[in-house]
Amino acid sequence: MRSILAAVALVILLSSCLAPAQSDTVHRDWKADWITHPTAPLRDPVVLHFRRTLDLPAVPGSYTVRVSADNRFILWVNGRRVGDGPARGDLSHWRYEKYDLAPFLKTGSNLITATVWNFGVFAPVAQMSDRTAFLLESEAEGMTSISTPNGWLVEEEPGQRALDRKSVSLMTYFASGPGEELDASKYDWDWNAEKPGPAWVKAASPMRDSIFPGVNHAHSADTTGDNFWGLVPDTLPHMEYSPAPVGSVVRTYLADSQPTSILMGEEKANISIQTAQSSLSAFPSQVVSIDPNKHIHLLLDRKTLCTAYPELTISGGKGARIVLTYSEALYDEKQHKGDRDAVENRKALGLTDSFLPDGGAHRTFMPLWWRTWRYLDLDITTGSEPLTLESLRAWFTAYPFEERATFKSGDPDLDKIWEISWRTARLDAHETFMDTPYYEQLQYVGDTRIQALISYTVAADDRLGRQAIAAFDQSRIPEGLTYSRYPSSLRQIIPPFSLLWIGMVHDFWMYRTDPEPARESLPGSRAVLGWFARYEQPDGLLARLPWWSFIDWVSSGETPTYDSHGESCITTLEYLGALDEAAELEKALGDPVFAARFHERAGRVRSGLTAKCWVPSRGMLADNPDGKVFSQQANILAVLYDVIPKDRQQDVLRRIIQIEPGTTPDGILSASYYFRYYLARALDHAGMADEYLKSLDPWRKLLPMHFSTWPEIPGDTRSDSHAWSAHPIYDLLTLVAGIEPAAPGFASVRIAPHLGTLKSLTASFPHPGGDIRVEYQRSGSGLEAAITLPPGLSGTFTWNGRTRSIKPGVNLIKAD
Repeated sequence: MRSILAAVALVILLSSCLAPAQSDTVHRDWKADWITHPTAPLRDPVVLHFRRTLDLPAVPGSYTVRVSADNRFILWVNGRRVGDGPARGDLSHWRYEKYDLAPFLKTGSNLITATVWNFGVFAPVAQMSDRTAFLLESEAEGMTSISTPNGWLVEEEPGQRALDRKSVSLMTYFASGPGEELDASKYDWDWNAEKPGPAWVKAASPMRDSIFPGVNHAHSADTTGDNFWGLVPDTLPHMEYSPAPVGSVVRTYLADSQPTSILMGEEKANISIQTAQSSLSAFPSQVVSIDPNKHIHLLLDRKTLCTAYPELTISGGKGARIVLTYSEALYDEKQHKGDRDAVENRKALGLTDSFLPDGGAHRTFMPLWWRTWRYLDLDITTGSEPLTLESLRAWFTAYPFEERATFKSGDPDLDKIWEISWRTARLDAHETFMDTPYYEQLQYVGDTRIQALISYTVAADDRLGRQAIAAFDQSRIPEGLTYSRYPSSLRQIIPPFSLLWIGMVHDFWMYRTDPEPARESLPGSRAVLGWFARYEQPDGLLARLPWWSFIDWVSSGETPTYDSHGESCITTLEYLGALDEAAELEKALGDPVFAARFHERAGRVRSGLTAKCWVPSRGMLADNPDGKVFSQQANILAVLYDVIPKDRQQDVLRRIIQIEPGTTPDGILSASYYFRYYLARALDHAGMADEYLKSLDPWRKLLPMHFSTWPEIPGDTRSDSHAWSAHPIYDLLTLVAGIEPAAPGFASVRIAPHLGTLKSLTASFPHPGGDIRVEYQRSGSGLEAAITLPPGLSGTFTWNGRTRSIKPGVNLIKAD
């Protein structure tokens, strides 16, 4: 009992070290009403400012408000930024943020303001919406209450707008939202000043055209009432917002008179190119001036990718135009990337913002939504007045993960792989997990499963994982499947991703101490598997599925493939894995009848795969029953789910492990960076985890190319930062350091290091009850290990096939 209490105490202590969440039970007794502009468009793109004064005889000890908006808000008090939101959700689960305004208040008159925007048809695909509106409720009552609508004014901001698709200078799928334009001559630079100007009017109901009176009153998601937004508290901590390096000028382009764009090839002779030209390269560390009637480009390099708000301050320059281009890498004349450090004969392409100065002093541009870039190009064309560049800053933003785990091996490549993986994981995590912070900013199941595991193991933080599990469950369509990505205003169904969601639930159950998210997901997993059962054929294989049955990107496009009867082995393999995982979840947390049913179905499916897909002449499992197409993916899953017998698994893996992404040796389709996550699991399952470090060669080969985050696919990749390629950081902890849960809730630990050629290794793993620390030192053919477990945690240690028990505290082991 003492050890259990000690473990609980440690969990509480460790939880307090995380960035604080917005503690709030579901708020039902709302006293505030939604508000908007009385005449501005409700669903077209618009930017609004709201304001209200608050007179205080003294600063209170706390002043709590709950705030939301559609699409989004930035809240200010007395000119100081308080925060932004709301975190993304759907209309039935619309987040509100909670703030204590007391640190921002003063005795006397206080100004509470907010910028609210709706980008309409240009909004990110991840942004769901009904209409432009703002909501604020204060816990204070009476004269000190600032709850909407009483006393709130609003104005439409004509000087800032969303740009259309032409603001992206790359012809590719782009779903993360528009560029923005700020026209300083139209912008209300005094909107946050003490006295309102003539454009301010009394705020109105966003349901001004509704036939239902009173429908603008706020309601929580689980109460009755006519309302467009079912309000729920945001359970995540506020996103990080901190100063970050903006980089330095690495090249300037100059044109003496007429504006000239950055050109390539023969056209390059039309401009004068200077590398880090002295007068301009001093920016942003020094103020620089640009003469009238000039056209220049300043190219800044941060050295690493970031997600941040850029903040550019200028003076003068009436009639000038500044275009900011945010680029993950530079492109050659054929729009191909190369060495990410290469600057010569390359240019920035991608999302752009525009800033149109009006000649005023200290004008500042900051986009309403953050940007992603390593290279930032400032394309500046001056008019008849000189322009002064005063400053350029960046404010980093992402989910506030803390890097708690450590891994030190003496191998500089592994150190760099760890660093890049963690940076990739951080930049791809905000209010939701994201596949890529640049192109899509969408929470996909396939990516998110890997991202959640990284957050559990490296950061000991499951809050974003909980959000994702619930979001996918809430996305399920009436037929039973989840969306492939959610939240999303555009429906996309990838049936295999619904199967991976069940795996994600199983992962949470194994790694985290709270079983409730897994238990609450059981009805959803039953619905998913019920849908798949309709496509299960008498032979146990799945027929061709509707929608998009994506498994992985391969050199020929994507998998799966089908035989003449429309059956697929590889899709069926993912179905088998979900049946096994669902059976375990049901047995432990749910209904034994469902557990038995799923177990029985898994046996039938496994037998069918063996009978229809194994090709003896190749010694491999085929992708479909025709037996003509073979892939790493199918054989990885066949090993992982024991379709291939134990005594053949290592032989199959040895045949495929050295196949590099993007190649097809012997006609075998190769796995992408993403699917090599499952290769690592298969190596461990087959007793070959000592081969894992060799499988990292595709990542090692990226290091001389100076990637600062991991790309989506090999070769000429679209995305330079893709979360699903970051799994080596998880693999290094769980396979190489060998630290994994041995029971649900991480109630016990299994430590089985696989050092490959490493001579030594030290690592720490943030278990919910305290840190697990391991130190390994090879001694001849043996191993000396020092393993420290937190109170209440015991388990096993395995080396060279021998397993021994380990207990809380320090365990010193000499193994042969």
